[in-house]
Amino acid sequence: MPVTRDDVIEAYRVFLGRAPESEAVITNHLAAHADTASLRLAFVASEEALRIGETPAMNEAVGTPWRAPLFLLAPPAAALVPWVFAPPSLGDPLSQLCTEAQLGEPLYATICEALAMPPAKHRKTWEFAWIAAVLAKAGMAQAGRRGLGFGVGGEPLPAYLAARGVAVLASDAPVETIEGQGWDTTGQHAGSLAPLRRPMLLPDAEFDRLVRFRPVDMNAIPDDLRDFDFCWSACAFEHLGSIEHGLRFVEESLKTLRPGGIAVHTTEFNLDSNEMTIESSGLSIFRKRDIERLLDRLARAGHKPWPLNVHPGSGPMDQHIDTPPYGSPHLKILVAGQVTTSIGIVVEKG
Repeated sequence: MPVTRDDVIEAYRVFLGRAPESEAVITNHLAAHADTASLRLAFVASEEALRIGETPAMNEAVGTPWRAPLFLLAPPAAALVPWVFAPPSLGDPLSQLCTEAQLGEPLYATICEALAMPPAKHRKTWEFAWIAAVLAKAGMAQAGRRGLGFGVGGEPLPAYLAARGVAVLASDAPVETIEGQGWDTTGQHAGSLAPLRRPMLLPDAEFDRLVRFRPVDMNAIPDDLRDFDFCWSACAFEHLGSIEHGLRFVEESLKTLRPGGIAVHTTEFNLDSNEMTIESSGLSIFRKRDIERLLDRLARAGHKPWPLNVHPGSGPMDQHIDTPPYGSPHLKILVAGQVTTSIGIVVEKG
């Protein structure tokens, strides 16, 4: 598509972390590039971008804003993985990253109000809002639908969905599988319906009619959980033991769905590198190549991934890295030397 003035300004912000020098520079780019792909390639090859390199954590450490690493620009090597690179929208969600612009959409405040949560500048709040937006787009947040939540902790989604007439099976890890990890002592684990109730969203009697609870090990999903319209998890599968454990969970979660049902999951995304990452029994941070490998496997199995969009945003909050002790804004954070954010992925069962 033809290059616009806004495209040029966006490219400067995303890849160089600054505004264009002048209107004349913008005009030169408009004349030089027939489409946005040509524009992006010019920025990738520019001297300034090459000096920035692929070390955003180091840039932040010396006091410069975070800038998009070049590996985000590359389309997936696997042809079956649908892909776009454009500012993501909450109003028309895809498989995408958390960005400042989405938090500024009126829909974000509307969804947060429906979740009984303040519209915080926080990636975890975005995850719940993005999941709700995806389910609405897919026609799943309505009476007659059946949803399965994994690793729900004390999140608001079961009550939010029940308030719309959805029958929900909420699940969390059996206590014996998380012993000693801190989840059961920090208010982040559910062992019953109690932490999921939201009387401000719907009366307890209606909640009890529509929501059930069951312990479920995400590494061993029971065979009797089948024929749901959708399933979801919010930043849970990065804690399953390894990158491969997390990817396998997403694959296995599709078995719980009817044909045409959707799996909606969020997790940690590595913005620093497509090579080095964190992988441990307690936390794994997924690289772009891990997500692409997963979507390729699912597409080859006959499923339909929604397009992957790893545009990282270009607003001031998108260039800020939150460091411990964490505060606000909290969209991109430093974890053990790695810059990470939240990514949401959607797959329709084939």
